[in-house]
This record gives sequence, C-alpha cells and structure tokens, in this order.
Amino acid sequence: MKLNFSIIVPVYNRPNEIDALLESLTKQHFSDDFEVLIIEDGSEIAAENIVKKYHSQLNVHYFFKENSGAGSSRNYGMQRATGNYFIILDSDVLLPKTYLAEVQKGLVHRFTDAFGGPDAAHESFTSLQKAINYSMTAVLTTGGIRGKKQAVGTFQPRSFNLGISKTAFEKTQGFSTMKNGEDIDLTFRLWHNGFETQLLANAFVYHKRRSTLSQFFKQTFGFGTARPLLNKKYPKTAKITYWFPTVFIIGFDVSLLLLIFGIPQLIILYGVYFVLLFIDAFIQYKSISVAFLSGITSLTQFLGYGLGFLSAQLKKK
Repeated sequence: MKLNFSIIVPVYNRPNEIDALLESLTKQHFSDDFEVLIIEDGSEIAAENIVKKYHSQLNVHYFFKENSGAGSSRNYGMQRATGNYFIILDSDVLLPKTYLAEVQKGLVHRFTDAFGGPDAAHESFTSLQKAINYSMTAVLTTGGIRGKKQAVGTFQPRSFNLGISKTAFEKTQGFSTMKNGEDIDLTFRLWHNGFETQLLANAFVYHKRRSTLSQFFKQTFGFGTARPLLNKKYPKTAKITYWFPTVFIIGFDVSLLLLIFGIPQLIILYGVYFVLLFIDAFIQYKSISVAFLSGITSLTQFLGYGLGFLSAQLKKK
C-alpha cells in the first residue's frame, strides 16, 4: 500500500508554535507529497496569518472551529484529510529533518495501523524544558515507557507524536471526549478492534512541553486523573505500578515527618534517589543546571500525577 500522509495539528492560542513547526516541515528530507491540516480550536489568538506564510512551500490547509478540545479537533482534521495515513502532532513540537522519512521507512518495513514515536529535547530548549523532558522520559522516573518498548502490538502511542491509518480511524472513530488520557483510550480501542501498534524509535520529535513548573504540575495532575478512569473503563489494563507516584509522595512526606523525630533513614534513601537522578541527567545533558532542575521537575511530576491519581481514585469510589 502506498502511504499518503496527512499531518493533523490542533492548536489553541499558540501561533508562534505553529510557525516553528511548519518551518521544520519545510526542511524535511522527504520526496513524496504530504498535506498539513492546522485545526484552530476556537483560539482567541489565531494562527491563520502564520499558516498563510507557508502556502507556497507546503500543501497546508487551515480550519477554524469552535473550541471543543484537542481530541475532537484531531478527529475534525482526520475527517477532512485526503491521505490514507494520518500523523497527529502537538503544536509544541519541532521535527528533525528525517522525521517523515523515518516514519515511512518504519511502516514500509513493518506496517501497523498505528504507531507512536518518542520525544527529545532540542539543543535550543531552555534548561527547564530539558529537565521536564528528562523527567518525562527517563528510566529512573517513568521506566522509559514513552520511548523504550520495541514490541509490536503493545506500545501505547501518545498524541504528541502518533500515527493512525484511515482504516483504523474509521473503525474506531478516533479520539474520545476524554480531556486527559484520550490517546491511551484510543490505543485500547485499537487493540480491541484487532489493530496493532508499534514504536518507531527513530521517528522522534523535539517536544517543547510546558515552560513553567506550575503548568507542568497542572499537566501531570491531569495525566494522573485520567488513569483511574481508564482503569475503570478497561479493568484488565490496571496495574499496581500506577500507584507508584502516589506512594512516592506519601513516602516523601513521611520521611520528612520522621526526620523531625530524629529518624533520618528514609529521607536518606530519597536523597540517594535524587543524587542518582542528578548524575543520570548530567550524563545525558552535560549540564549542571539541567541536572539540578531535573530533581525539581521529577518531584513536581510525582506530586502532580500522584495527587491527580489519588483524587480521581477517591472520586471514582
């Protein structure tokens, strides 16, 4: 089957991000035709003028719709796309020059009706953005689940870098109305309908992520609230490991309380863990500031996800 790519990008009040993403698309080392659909999700700061700049360089289309969330905006784009394979990207990513070529290469080698790709931090990103990327991708913080599993059929793609065939979209009807976790929900429905997924490890994107700790906390809190809902909807997918961030935060609070009473053993264990984070992040980024911030962002991630998970768990019960 010849692959005809349609790239779908929802955007909400982030025209500068669209500018950077479209610029990276003009530099692709890719000879086949592809189209780009920018779906403006009811933004107050529109990206239409930005998109117009690229009409002579890209086959790009702009759509404005009422605000309804990223999931429905992606569906809106896929319903209007002309390709037979859709690539879903977040507006805050940049593409390396080989991205589309790697996607095509991976799908030609082993076709699946859906794929996911990992993310990385571009050298131009701030130290905080690099630290957030470390916390979201490191083996010591997440087990590397966002880009380390090679098995076909079991990888759970994330919506910042996700592909789905037109056939699979029509069968599953795309993303649900969930505000968080809609990409994982889609994966479970893909599997239920007999479609396979895979990780294309070389089809990575540079992901800017959130630019402040408060925004990062809010994002991870949302991730945490989604998991109990997914566990309830798909009971067979529930795992005890999803409790880890909540247990980590409770244990950290207990360690501080014990320290007040002269019992330092538990806080020492946490200290060893954060030292390991510092060393690992420094090895990856060769930056003391990134390594230092990685401890803060990792704690923020555990706090956000753990509290979000616990809050949703209690509401569910």
